[in-house]
Amino acid sequence: MLGQFVRGLAGVLVASLLVGPALADGTVNYAATVPGTPGPWVALLAEFLISGALMFTILTVSNSPGLARWTPFIAATLIALYITFEAPLSGMSMNPARTVASAAWAQTWTALWIYFAAPLAGMLTAAAIFRGRVHCAKLDHTNQEPCIFHCKFGELNAR
Repeated sequence: MLGQFVRGLAGVLVASLLVGPALADGTVNYAATVPGTPGPWVALLAEFLISGALMFTILTVSNSPGLARWTPFIAATLIALYITFEAPLSGMSMNPARTVASAAWAQTWTALWIYFAAPLAGMLTAAAIFRGRVHCAKLDHTNQEPCIFHCKFGELNAR
């Protein structure tokens, strides 16, 4: 977990070096995550919903024999849709490390609690709803990398 925060901070530094002053410009502000004009409660709800929907979708698709190989593409599509349509509500974080990394460089700490509480609550809620039906949480079973989870994906494919 600490590694995500450190790499997030380093990532914004590298982006700042590559992009230059434009990243610090007030209109971009290091891509700091802040609630949109509807306010913090809408941002909280939006972050909860997109995080929960992403987790539920990944669990559903990755545990479906016919769809599992599409999991990374479906996850990427959802994130692209969230960036396009949900970002005006909450800034679209789903990851506290992403929020902290941008906030640290921008020195913008607006409603930081939302970006810790909502994604965690949304993903835990989705996992609780899906509990008992998970064969594996790995995004891609088509590669030759070993699964770090107590994987039952092979059992699922044997059906």
